[in-house]
Amino acid sequence: MSHGYVDALVETAPDGISFDGLEVEFDGAYSYRTPEMELTGLTEPAVRELATGTPHVTNWYFWHAVAPQKDDRWAFLRWLEGDDPVPDRYDRLADGITTEWGQLHITARLDGDGRRRYRLCHVDDAGADALERYDDPLAARELATHTDDGSYRPLKTAPTLRTGWEFPDLGPAELVQAVDFFYPATITNWQQERTGQLDVSHWRETMARQTGMYGVIETWDRGEGHDHVEWVAESCCRDSQCLKRRRWQYDDETELETPGGDGPFPCREPCSLVITAARKFTKLDAEQTQSYEFELTPSEKEQLEALVDAVADGEIENVRDADLGEGANRFRARFLRARRFDDEGTLGRPTEDRAND
Repeated sequence: MSHGYVDALVETAPDGISFDGLEVEFDGAYSYRTPEMELTGLTEPAVRELATGTPHVTNWYFWHAVAPQKDDRWAFLRWLEGDDPVPDRYDRLADGITTEWGQLHITARLDGDGRRRYRLCHVDDAGADALERYDDPLAARELATHTDDGSYRPLKTAPTLRTGWEFPDLGPAELVQAVDFFYPATITNWQQERTGQLDVSHWRETMARQTGMYGVIETWDRGEGHDHVEWVAESCCRDSQCLKRRRWQYDDETELETPGGDGPFPCREPCSLVITAARKFTKLDAEQTQSYEFELTPSEKEQLEALVDAVADGEIENVRDADLGEGANRFRARFLRARRFDDEGTLGRPTEDRAND
C-alpha cells in the first residue's frame, strides 16, 4: 500500500530534506538520519519501508504538505504543539496538547499518518459536556457577536466571549479560520511581533488620519496638567476591558504612564472603539465645570464611589441581591435613588445648561 507522504519523501529527497531532526538525501543512493539512527547507501524500496509509519516522516509531510503554508498561520500551529522532539511531541499529541488563546481553549491531537485535528471551545467549557456543536468555522463569526446575555460585543478582544459551544473536529486550516473570526488579525500581529516586524501606529499619527466627525480628536492633545490620552488608555485599554496588550504610545518619543496590560495579543494602534470613545471624551471634556452642592451621609458617598467602580470594572453582575453590604447592590441603589433623587434632577439639583452633544 502506497502512502502519499512516502511518495513525497522519495520525490523530495534529491533536493534534500532537513526538518525536525529528519535528514534525507539522494545521490545515487539514499541516506536517512534521525536522532535515533543513521543509515546510508539505501535503495528506494528500503527507504519506502523505513519511512512508512515513521513519526519523523509523517511529521515532515504534515508541516510541508497539509498545514497552511502562510508564515503566520504555520507558525501559530507550530506554537500550539511546542518544540519537543518529534517522538515526545507525538506522545503528547496522542493524549492531546492544550493551549489557550485569549478565551479560546485549543486541543491538538494526532489523526492518522501524522495529521492533526483540533478541538476548539471556550476556556470555561474545557471540561464541560453537552456543548452546542459546530463544524463550519464561519459559525465563529456569529458566536463572537454577542455575550452570554445577548449584548452586542463591539470589541472582539473584550473578555466577554460567550460560552456553551465547541468545534470538536477541525482541520488545521479550519482552526486558523475560526480563530481569525473570534479574534481578527491576532495571529498575524502575534507573528509580526515575534519576528520584530510589528508596524505600530502611535496615538498622534493615528489621530492625524481622522477626518469628518472624528477630526475633533486631533485637537484634543496632551495639555499641561491634563493628559487626555492617559485617560483614554486608562478607560479603554486595561486588561479588564481588552485582551490585547497595548504597544502604541503617545508618539515615537513619548510613552504613556498607563500600563499597556498583559494580554496575549499585541495592539498595534488605537482601535475603532478607542477612537469612538475619544471623540465622546473630547466633547465631554470641553464642557465647562459647574459647582453643585449635595448633602450625603458618609455611607452614601462611599456607595456612589462603589457604584462607579462596579460599573467601570464590569462587576455589577457579580453583586447579588442579597449582598446588601455592597454599595453597588441593586436594592441599595434603589434606596439611594428613592431617598436622594427627584424630578428636579440628580440629588435634587438641576443640571446646568450645556452645549448639545
